[in-house]
Order: sequence, then C-alpha cells, then structure tokens
Amino acid sequence: MESGSKSGITLVRGLGLVAAVSIIIGNVIGTGVFLKARVMTCNVGSPGWVLAAWIAAGVLSLAGALTYAELTAMKPAAGGEYVFLRDAYGRLSSFLFGWMQMFVAKPGSQAAAAVAFAIGLNDFLGGGLKPELFTLDIFGYQMGVTLAQVVALMVILIFTTLNCATVVISGRIATFLTGIKIALIVFVAGGAFLWATGDFSHFSMVEAGGVCEKVDAAVRYGSPSYSFFGGFAAAMLGALWGYDGWNNLTFVAGEVENPNRNIPLAIIGSTVVIILLYAVTNFAYFYVLDPTAIASISESSSVGKALVSTFFGGNLKEFATGTAVAVFATGLMLSSLGTLHTSILSGSRVPYAMANDGLMFRSLGRLSITGVPIRALILQMLLGFALVLTGSFDTLTDYVIFASWIFYAAVTSSIFVYRRKFPDLARPYKAWGYPVVPVIFLLVAGWLLVNTMVNSPTRSFVGLGLIILGLPVYYYLTKMRPTAEVAEEQE
Repeated sequence: MESGSKSGITLVRGLGLVAAVSIIIGNVIGTGVFLKARVMTCNVGSPGWVLAAWIAAGVLSLAGALTYAELTAMKPAAGGEYVFLRDAYGRLSSFLFGWMQMFVAKPGSQAAAAVAFAIGLNDFLGGGLKPELFTLDIFGYQMGVTLAQVVALMVILIFTTLNCATVVISGRIATFLTGIKIALIVFVAGGAFLWATGDFSHFSMVEAGGVCEKVDAAVRYGSPSYSFFGGFAAAMLGALWGYDGWNNLTFVAGEVENPNRNIPLAIIGSTVVIILLYAVTNFAYFYVLDPTAIASISESSSVGKALVSTFFGGNLKEFATGTAVAVFATGLMLSSLGTLHTSILSGSRVPYAMANDGLMFRSLGRLSITGVPIRALILQMLLGFALVLTGSFDTLTDYVIFASWIFYAAVTSSIFVYRRKFPDLARPYKAWGYPVVPVIFLLVAGWLLVNTMVNSPTRSFVGLGLIILGLPVYYYLTKMRPTAEVAEEQE
C-alpha cells in the first residue's frame, strides 16, 4: 500500500511522534468542547450528568484507542481502518467503510469544522455573517446561502490547497494549530476560576425552561416523551463528537516514523490528555453558568463565548470583557481550522488506499510529485462543499458520529479475528485489558447505536442509507467493469 503510482512515487514517513500526537489532538480538540455542552445539558438536565457523559465518552474512546493501538502497530499502512477491515472481514466491509468515510464521515467532519470557524468569525464580527446572500434552486428545492456558508467553503478550499504540499509541511501546520487549541482551553477553563465569579451551587441545579434550540423532544430533559437512557445516549453522542478523531492517526500510519513505537504512544497518550482537558473545561462552564443559562445559548453561538463574556469586572469590565471575547473567538476559529486541517490530511488517504485495491477509481490512487494524493483531496473538498450548503452544525455532527461508530465497532471486533486467525503476526504493542476492554467497547457502542435509532430514527436511517448507497457502486467496481480495467487499476 506504499505506492499509488507507476512512477515509483511513494508515501513519505515524515511524521515524528510530536506530529503524530498533534494530528490526534489537533483533530479531536476543535469545536465540540466549546459547542456541545449546550445540547448535552438539554439532553440530561444536570451538570453532574453532563460531566458523566463526557467522562464516559472519553473512557469509551480510550477503550477503542487501546484496541486500535494494537491493530495499527501490527499493520502500519496507509488507510488504517480500511486495511484492518479488508484483511479481517473481506473487501465488501472495507469498501463500505471507505465509502462512508469518503461520502459521510470525513466531508461531514470537515464541513462541521468549517461551519464552526464561521460561527467563531460571526461572533467576532458581532453577527455580521448571518445575512443571506442569494438562494439556490436545486430541483425545486430553495436553499438560501449565507455569508457564513461562503466563508466555510473558502476555508475548506484553502486548507485543501495547503494539504497538497508535502506531508512534512502538513505535520508542522498540525503541530502549530494544536498548540493554539490547548492554549484556548487553558484560557477558557483557567479564566473561569481567575477572572469570573462562580458558584458551586450550580452543580445542584437542573435545567428548567431553557430554550434548547433545535433539540429533539424525545431527548430533551423534561419533555413528556423524555427517557433518561435516551437522553444520556444522546448526550454521549454529543460528547463523542468532541472526542471524534482519536482514530485518525491510523489513516496516515504509512507516513509515521518508527510506527511500532510512535503510534501506540500517540494514540493512547493523546486520548488520556484530552479526557482531562474536557472534564476540567466543562466543570468550569457549570461553575460560572447555571444549567438553564447554558441550555438557552443559541445554536449559532458557543458556551465558551458565554463563559468568556463573564470575565473581569470593575471600571475596565467592558473593555477587558470585549478583549476576552475577541481572544476566544479568534482561538475558536484557529481551533476549528486545526481540526479541518488534520481531517483533510487523514481523510484523503482512505480513497487512496481503496484505489490501490481496485475498489475505487484509479485516479484517486495517484500521488503528486510531493507524494500526496491530490485527486483524492479534491474529491473530498467538493463533497465537503456540498455538506456545508445543506446542513447545520449539530445535524452534520449527528450524521458523522452515528455512521462512524458503526464501523468503529466493526474495526474493534476485528482484533478477535486477528488474534484467532493470525496469532503469529508481530504485535509490537498488545491491547491492554484484552479481551475485556474490547468487549466493553462493543457492548456500549451497540447500546448507543440502538438508542440513537430509537430516539432519532430519521437521522439514524439517513446515515444507514448513505452507507447502503455504496452497495451498487461496489457491485459496479467489482463486477461490471472490464477485467482488464480492474487489473490496470491494481498495478
């Protein structure tokens, strides 16, 4: 899987340990920790349960990371999860995974990150990006396009262009933007205790009468159709968006230096650090703001901004608070750009791996002179454009998480296949807690998916439908094309 070109150009192992850690933290810490506390409070009502959802989602992600670390160190090839599924369960399962990544997960993640950037810029400009510029008529469906959406499209274009450079440059950009993300979390969480007036009594309150904009009644605390388990599952899905990306290093495993050592260290260490950062940040939110205030924050703004708006006092309050809000908005924009950058970097390697297997059009498996799959990057960009124009932030993230976790569970289960069928494969790292940890991961993932289908059937079945749409494409690629063409693509 090292070459995608007859010219002999190959992927370059140019990502060291720091860059590998930066790709994970840079993709994980982006928007969720600043935007999802609102909807999670609406889902479960109390600060204690919101914190429990964040910690439970983090532990679940860590359980997956422990398993993925063994698989990735065992098979450090470009494409990551695609390769694991192909070698464990066959080409159909890996194709559907790759199809989901290409058309749902990665473009959806990038669109959500770009929309989050536009939200931050809108806050910075005092709402200046809300006006609608024009309306598109698509098969009779009227779709308004705002200035915020145009901004989101532009940042996807810019960062796709940056990722057409060498992977070494992409890794350096990821490292820089990851530093910005961590600094932003320290600013928000630390400022809550240094510059704001808080009250620990907020932790004994429950959400009562908050606006809860665009939260489904079935998973809204206090509604007649509400059930706790459904609400908690919805809150965990929100938190899992905040953790999503812990698996992204697997996609660029073929470009990591000393993969047997660096991959397990990066995956596990990064996940533990992120759990701690998220728990502290959400504790700070509820220390300063009560649950009803958090639930009433607009979908087009963020909890982080609401918290920063409370900073400082005295004669300089207006100036200092305005400065703090501006710093936060700038940091949120840079944080979302970091997520966008690393998602673009890792996501393009899936169609590259598929093309080299003959399971996608051969042009997507070609590398540029800089050793990156530029055509795969361009396809990913165009799909991201389409999703920016059709979805809101929370809708996009719900589609991505539901579809992604179907395959996270499938990949995790493959460890049992490898242990049984290939016991002699070199395993530089063995999953801690095997087989208990992978089993717990699979049980909780199954519970989350079932609860989501029960409480949010429309979004769930849209996600499933998008995956199933890959079946006729698979049939065409493997059955209908001339044998000679397939053979040519596999050379």
